[in-house]
Amino acid sequence: MEQQELKQANRRIVGRLGLVVVAMFGFGFALVPLYDVFCEVTGLNGKTGRISAEEVLAGQVDETREVTVEFVASVNSDLPWEIKPLVRRITVHPGAVTEVSYSARNMTGKTVIGQAVPSLVPGVASKYFNKTECFCFTQQSLEPGEYKEMPLRFIVDPELPEDVHEVALSYTFFRMDGGKDNRPDDGLERISLAPDAAGAAVQVN
Repeated sequence: MEQQELKQANRRIVGRLGLVVVAMFGFGFALVPLYDVFCEVTGLNGKTGRISAEEVLAGQVDETREVTVEFVASVNSDLPWEIKPLVRRITVHPGAVTEVSYSARNMTGKTVIGQAVPSLVPGVASKYFNKTECFCFTQQSLEPGEYKEMPLRFIVDPELPEDVHEVALSYTFFRMDGGKDNRPDDGLERISLAPDAAGAAVQVN
């Protein structure tokens, strides 16, 4: 009798474990749409697009409309770089190709590799913001003390919803070579980056 009860108890345990596995499997699938919703609301994780030069030439510029783009940069604590956009804000016409640059300086005496991860706010604008050239497409390597200006060429799609007048493009830079944050070596001069362009605006015709 006890053996029979033990078998029944084991079957119940196996059944419950099976339900847990199924539930976890379903939760894994549910994370994908939940993550997409999160990105849509926050604009995080670079939901911007990439288009070819041919697609750019085929497009039309909407000169009756203006959109303001703000540029932001931040650095992960493990990456010993100084990063900043050379232009903070710019006004563009949807459909027009616009080029700006970010600057980066390696503040150590060693070669460091980094990767930029973009995000766009508001999230609804993400699929209407396309890049033809971007430093975020590949990893960037800076030699000891090296300063580099990294171009970004983008287009705001004319199909951007009419109620969106401003977007903010942010890049977070992460260290990719597995090293630790190295302080500047003794004797390495800290040279300031290009003059702060905060508040600068460029009109694109």
